[in-house]
Amino acid sequence: MTSSGHPPSPEEELTTHLPALRAFAISLTRNISSADDLVQETIVKAWSNLPKFQAGTNMRAWLFTILRNTHFSNRRKRKREVSDSDGIYARRLSVRPEHDGRLAFTEFVAAFDKLTDEHREVLVLVGASGFSYEEAAGMIGVAVGTVKSRANRARARLQELLGLGHGEDLVGTPTDQALMAAATAGSHGSS
Repeated sequence: MTSSGHPPSPEEELTTHLPALRAFAISLTRNISSADDLVQETIVKAWSNLPKFQAGTNMRAWLFTILRNTHFSNRRKRKREVSDSDGIYARRLSVRPEHDGRLAFTEFVAAFDKLTDEHREVLVLVGASGFSYEEAAGMIGVAVGTVKSRANRARARLQELLGLGHGEDLVGTPTDQALMAAATAGSHGSS
């Protein structure tokens, strides 16, 4: 609600989703500068297509879909470029952790980075961003069962990479916060 008690206009609501869009863009691109460019391109597309937005629908899901489609479209265009998909170059630019909490977080980020693009994407959408399986399926363009399967396989792979036992579950608020933090990990100390 705005200060006048009315729901925000689509133009006003657009800006409230910038932090979540940036986190999702970072999780897809694994590069802060590219993520910021992707968010900017997404906002420009959304703004120019705002008349097409259906009032009463989920603007956040609409924006995430635009961002995702833009990312994969750009990726297809740049297929011949050298990528840092393993994060080797990015890891050389990181700052060493200063205490145990950062060490654990660094281990989580390293494990998260080893997941496939599809697995990272679904964990960020369903886990960290709070979208339902149905909403994520709509954004990605796959069946709900595919999203559930990817999420389960991604969580199992994270458990394996982190050496967690059978009873140690990744599902829940701490994981969701860690996933969002992992998606934005590169933003700490960088610009």
